[in-house]
Amino acid sequence: MGSLPGQAPTNLLRRIAERLSRSIVFKRRMPAQFGGGQIVVSPEAGLKFYRANLINADPLLFRMATELVRPGDVVWDIGANVGLFSFAAAALAGPQGRILAVEPDTWLVSLLRRSADLVASNRAQVVALPAAVSDCMGLGELHIASRARSANFMQSATSQAGGIRSSECVVMVTLDWLLQHGPAPQVLKIDVEGLEHRVLAGGCKFLAEARPRIWCEVSPENGEQVTSVLRRAGYDLFNAKLPPAERTPLPKAVWDTLALPHQGTSPSLP
Repeated sequence: MGSLPGQAPTNLLRRIAERLSRSIVFKRRMPAQFGGGQIVVSPEAGLKFYRANLINADPLLFRMATELVRPGDVVWDIGANVGLFSFAAAALAGPQGRILAVEPDTWLVSLLRRSADLVASNRAQVVALPAAVSDCMGLGELHIASRARSANFMQSATSQAGGIRSSECVVMVTLDWLLQHGPAPQVLKIDVEGLEHRVLAGGCKFLAEARPRIWCEVSPENGEQVTSVLRRAGYDLFNAKLPPAERTPLPKAVWDTLALPHQGTSPSLP
């Protein structure tokens, strides 16, 4: 299929902008409804962070944070990137809450920790953990995307990555292991560039005991596996992009899946 008129120059300009963005860091303010506090971001994690106003950086992310997070909640953000969801959740959960931001890219973790150190007495504590979440404990290889770091990946490359800039050895943990070392979350967000089926497979005990509200990005090739794990754990699946009043249970996980514990059923453990 041929390129659309103007597509090649646009892509070239985008690649140039992405290369020029490397290591640039800004302080930006969160939207007012999320406390208006400062966080540290970088266009290296996505060109959208050039925007001074973050409200339009990811409207669905902010909407899901508002819908899912309640005062006092513990929230786990798996694949935190620069922490938009983490720090939105921190404002919504308030000082009685706690946020665990899990991110394998140590450069992004350094930004998360700088953001967490900025004074904000009215938000939950945000703890940044440098690790990848998978279905087993051990060591893995994180590939740093040639394009935005939001496209970093642990397995086969996606079209979003644009190639591999470098690779890093990272520690891998499981949801079940995390549950042994901290309070169970009421909210779980997963955005891990194609590893979501393995993240959930490593959390059978976690899903059975913690029963969090889950928002998960699901790659089409992982839809069947993600659906199987969540169904077995007693979850109903919905399209998170739809307004709550328009949602009906789905037969299979979609790209933006909202998974809620089914009322009145017991999960089955393997």
